[in-house]
Amino acid sequence: MDAALTYPPDQDLRRLLRFEPDSGAIWLGERRMVLLHTAALTALQHDLITSVGKEQARRLLTRMGYACGLHDAGFAAKIRGSRTLEEMFMVGPQLHMLEGAARVTPVVLKMNAEAGQFEGEFRWDDSWEAHAHRLNYGVVDEPACWTLLGYASGYTSAFMGRHILFKETRCGACGDDHCHIVGRPIDEWPDGDAHRQYFEDDSLLEKMDALSQQVEALKSSLGPTEAGGMLVGASPGFQRAHDLMLRAAGTQVSVLLTGETGVGKERFARALHEHSERAACPFVAVNCAALPAELIEAELFGVEKGAFTGAHAARAGRFERAEGGTLFLDEVGDLPMPAQAKLLRVLQEGEIERLGGESTRKVNVRLVAATNVQLESAVERGLFRRDLFYRLNVYPICIPPLRERPTDIEPLARHLLARFTALHQKRLAGFSDRALLALTRHNWPGNVRELENLVERGVILAAQGAAIEVEHLFPNQPDVAHDGIDPQGRLARRAPQDEQALCERVLDSGVPIESLEAQVLALAVERSRGNLSGAARLLGISRAQLAYRLKRQQPAEND
Repeated sequence: MDAALTYPPDQDLRRLLRFEPDSGAIWLGERRMVLLHTAALTALQHDLITSVGKEQARRLLTRMGYACGLHDAGFAAKIRGSRTLEEMFMVGPQLHMLEGAARVTPVVLKMNAEAGQFEGEFRWDDSWEAHAHRLNYGVVDEPACWTLLGYASGYTSAFMGRHILFKETRCGACGDDHCHIVGRPIDEWPDGDAHRQYFEDDSLLEKMDALSQQVEALKSSLGPTEAGGMLVGASPGFQRAHDLMLRAAGTQVSVLLTGETGVGKERFARALHEHSERAACPFVAVNCAALPAELIEAELFGVEKGAFTGAHAARAGRFERAEGGTLFLDEVGDLPMPAQAKLLRVLQEGEIERLGGESTRKVNVRLVAATNVQLESAVERGLFRRDLFYRLNVYPICIPPLRERPTDIEPLARHLLARFTALHQKRLAGFSDRALLALTRHNWPGNVRELENLVERGVILAAQGAAIEVEHLFPNQPDVAHDGIDPQGRLARRAPQDEQALCERVLDSGVPIESLEAQVLALAVERSRGNLSGAARLLGISRAQLAYRLKRQQPAEND
């Protein structure tokens, strides 16, 4: 092999591969991986050929490898962005080896990214796919490393920004002692068009799925009223609340929505309105907690000219503006007592009286109220009228917090992703596996509103065409301890990245470990102002252990 084509050290890639035995996950960067028996993959290949035929099986397996290569290409610039183009490209072959595909030896590599020129030849030894195919079918006439070829084509195409086709000129399945592949732009192959079928999407199903995603993005880019309130969820608790909402929509009953802040009470109210016979009339929302007590009556019921200083003209209130439609009173528990009395009259008589007015006005409004506090407790403390509570509580709907509906997190996140990519005109590759896992493990104190904010931040921070990763959603989330792969291919316990970086700096400094220990002990004692117990707590050891270590340092200091 040409010296110019030797591999760079792969420690940077080994750090990508992480084992988390406690969580049952294996990670390659932000992508979750699994270990599969080659026997299982061999059985899959055999079943595909038997059930759908050789050509369709080849196409499916090539597409699978192509997708793997596309994902791995994202690591090249991230890991070796400051290296030469060739060293960046070698991430793919080195990852292919780490992932157990084959032993890859570069033979020829000529590339010009700006001009889109590429020519590559690689030798594969011990290809698992060639071995598997030969076990099942003996020596065959055509190359059979379909998944591996798909990977090479997918990785190189993503790296170069144009379709690069790799073909096998030798294959272990054909009786050769190794496999040999050649890659160049697909247009430069005389039979390139004949190979496109192995990489193209399913024409009908994929196009239908793409159109569905576009429609969803368009709906999400509309306002919440046009998008149907954005009610997404399939968990039992959510479905119970949704079913109650649909049952109430066909009636005129007043509804009380309860639940923690951010669970989506206004979205439920909008959906209730849009499923009702009042959908063509206004939906008016009022946050009672956001209005000053002295103005809330004027906002709700309207004012007559001259009712107070500054009232130069009569003005309709929210009830009148919602005529024929729905009035949503959020945080209804914050209404002052005078406004509560007037609200009760509206519910009982269906009429209002403007502030400063002497006559009543009939209103035809459906009331939906919401609260994140226990109104029963407010009634007991004399902060909320008991009779009003009973009028509002005719049809309560409790919306569960997001932490109690974990199965709804991923579909909600994907729905929000479609909405915000359309809003910010971004094209993203979705969420990384690790980002989705972090979303499902989060406690969500801010519920759906918090999820909405995190997804929008992720859309803004992620690079065009890339996936949203954990650091885009949770920038301060600490890394966790995990097992990695040492240069001999053995599992090796590794500390979190910040601790590992510290250890590497210590090793690079060349300072003896005894001197480092003395400095750390002295600093701990200094920070605790001479209190040995406090210093021991800082170091995570007992006071006796600290005293012993300090005493052990004394002879060295006296020399």
